[in-house]
Amino acid sequence: ITALDPDSGKTKRAIKTSAHAGTAFDGQHLFQIAEDTIQKIDPDSGRVLSTIPAPGGGVSGLAWAEGSLWVGEYRARKIHQVDPATGKVLRSIDSNRFVTGVTWVDGDLWHATWEGDESSLRQIDPATGDVLTQLDMPEGTGISGLESDGGDRLFCGGGKSGKIRVVRRPKRAAR
Repeated sequence: ITALDPDSGKTKRAIKTSAHAGTAFDGQHLFQIAEDTIQKIDPDSGRVLSTIPAPGGGVSGLAWAEGSLWVGEYRARKIHQVDPATGKVLRSIDSNRFVTGVTWVDGDLWHATWEGDESSLRQIDPATGDVLTQLDMPEGTGISGLESDGGDRLFCGGGKSGKIRVVRRPKRAAR
């Protein structure tokens, strides 16, 4: 797991551990997808404290919100809300596109998609799964992962390009 300075792109620190997709932080611990498990990691020592099973197959993203882990399941086109202590799936949200990353920001759930040469970022209603906002990427721009800075920037993994792209999140409509 590598921590990057979001402004310069320089490495701030790294933790040596298995890391295949999705990282989340609950304010105290890191959670990292490692094949078919989710590891709970002490960020200071890098020690794996516990593991839970990852739901389904092809897990593709991880976020922390509302006291739960939110896990993307790529090919099943789902986002699962998961109990971080047991790995029990509390509920699932269906998507009509592959889910390649998930993040929460300002109480909003976002996920990335990538199919063929098309990728998009979608803000979805966590209760219904309805797409509230969709930002389409230029053709050929794949998004392999998604994270937020807690503000107006969404960081998008670029798959085999090795690039991280920054997308400005649109202003939230009044609720």
